[in-house]
Amino acid sequence: MSPFAIQLINGCIESDIEEEDKNSFFNLQEINAIEKIDGFWRLKSLYRVGELYLGKDGRGFVEAQSKEHKDLLIEADNLGDASSGDVVLVKRIIARRGRASAKIVSIITEAHPYEILYTYKDENGNFEIRNIRNSFPTHATMKDMDIKTFKIGTVMKVDSSTDEVLEIFGHLGDPKVDEKISLALYKREDLFQLDCISQAEAIPLEVNIDDYPDRIDLTHLDFCTIDPITAKDFDDAIYFDLKNYILYVAIADVSHYVDYFSPIDKEAKKRGFTTYLPHKSFPMLPRELSENLCSLKPNVNRLSFVCKITIDSNNLKPIKEEFFEAIIHSKRRFNYEQIDTYIKNNGETAKDIDINILKYLFPLYKVTKELTKNRLKSGFDFRSDEIKLSIDSEHLLMNTSIENSTPSHSLIEECMLLANQASAKIFKEKELSIFRIHEPPQLSKIETLLEELSTIGLFVKQYEDSPSLIRAIQAQALIMNVESEVDSMIIKSLRRASYSPSNTGHFGLGFTHYSHFTSPIRRYSDLILHRLIKAKLNEDDEQKSYLLRNIEPLCVRVSDLERESTKAEWDFRDRKFARWAEKHIELSFDAEIIEAGENAKAMIDGDISGITINIRGDNVVLFDKIKVVIKDVDIASATIRGEVIIRI
Repeated sequence: MSPFAIQLINGCIESDIEEEDKNSFFNLQEINAIEKIDGFWRLKSLYRVGELYLGKDGRGFVEAQSKEHKDLLIEADNLGDASSGDVVLVKRIIARRGRASAKIVSIITEAHPYEILYTYKDENGNFEIRNIRNSFPTHATMKDMDIKTFKIGTVMKVDSSTDEVLEIFGHLGDPKVDEKISLALYKREDLFQLDCISQAEAIPLEVNIDDYPDRIDLTHLDFCTIDPITAKDFDDAIYFDLKNYILYVAIADVSHYVDYFSPIDKEAKKRGFTTYLPHKSFPMLPRELSENLCSLKPNVNRLSFVCKITIDSNNLKPIKEEFFEAIIHSKRRFNYEQIDTYIKNNGETAKDIDINILKYLFPLYKVTKELTKNRLKSGFDFRSDEIKLSIDSEHLLMNTSIENSTPSHSLIEECMLLANQASAKIFKEKELSIFRIHEPPQLSKIETLLEELSTIGLFVKQYEDSPSLIRAIQAQALIMNVESEVDSMIIKSLRRASYSPSNTGHFGLGFTHYSHFTSPIRRYSDLILHRLIKAKLNEDDEQKSYLLRNIEPLCVRVSDLERESTKAEWDFRDRKFARWAEKHIELSFDAEIIEAGENAKAMIDGDISGITINIRGDNVVLFDKIKVVIKDVDIASATIRGEVIIRI
């Protein structure tokens, strides 16, 4: 459901409508589909909004949004120009008999306002224009140009409504076109508008303590940051007061610089997340902020929003949690490898500049190890490998590496988890906010997984609920030495984590309260949360009212944008894998079956990690070790096909 649709269902104030939804709003007023009651605009009783689903028979339906409503059938004649996935406004058709039905009045939000197409010749030499998303033939037009004269493999961005070519991306034979395709498919942006850049450049680069008398001065504390060696934006810094067992988690104070409805805020809300490709990031905020003024760089003053957590030294549970605006002066920028080395050799190779910080980092590391142990009593530790790609200047895959969690990762992660929990607990029971939730899985889903695993001899006979079944599956997988493979399957069977205005806890982490507080440079959800906490602390009812009035559509927006950003990253990865595979057609590789059945998949086991090949599922069993030969690669859809030649 789109954020605007939720506003129409719940009721909204005209000033709260996003700019891109204003025309739709005015259109609804014109056709008299909405009415103003007690100051809020709502749909009239004959109208409904919802996502359109199309069946194979050509008919569609719009799902009910409450128990009081029924799904509405849309006959083919009443679909208009709407496509599957569009959010539509429908008017109910009053009939004495038959299923509740309706007619589409207008499209509120198009699922795909534009498409990415490419020119193609089939086996008989016939010219086609195909949709890169599904390989279906379609059509496009271009003023004063005959598209048939384009080189086969030309990639175009085309308006879905008019079929007009908006932009020529390049050619499928050029690896550099992959970036444009992946970003466009999932509506990710690269360049910022001039008004965003102008706003960012107008902010003074230096932070003078005297200019902020109301902020707490923490510049005397030895804060440090711990991030990947390639990181350019530093959201978080930590300091541990060993004597009093107080952890300070300082977060970039983006909300100080990004005002409501400002050009940067509008663009950040549109992007939602920073998208990370192997060679480049596509930030949520202009780089003037994300990589400079908001980034908690060492040896400069920075504005921060601090979570101060006093910990019981006996049971390591938080005693007191506070939030306040501060100024910090990070003393050191570490990368993970440096901290891992210090932990391994107990600081024997430490530089003089690091010794003071290590005096509290080593004890803090011991604390976080215990925190991890305690957390896993109710939460889960899923072993899923994260594949990191390296590409060359021509945008071709050079190599891959597997990023494993190390002691330094665990140290910083547990600190962030404490702050994220505290940011959720500040809101009372049933009080609205923006929570990061992960609902428990359906037991039936886990039982289906168990049926799949029974084919390899993994059985669990006794369990009480989903958590106990998952733990039992993991225990058996460990014995059979397939824990990583099984964990990947468990993750697929679970619900997705998302953002919600109401707290329902986080199943995977085992937390009753959880939110996202620690990354406002790269996640809009965290920026919303900072604003909410500040409004609560300052008793600013006006800001609080605005945020909470729109918190449900905001949660829907950022949840959707998170998925789009992740899909863009995955799509780009798969395109690089496909180009690598194209250069290895007819070569054989060791592999492992990761999905059995009719549409089986195997993962190559070699120098390049993470490549999945589609194979025929005849006579293969889950986790079979095989030898597979690459037979065919479709660069447009990033699909690799192969054949099993030997079972090892």
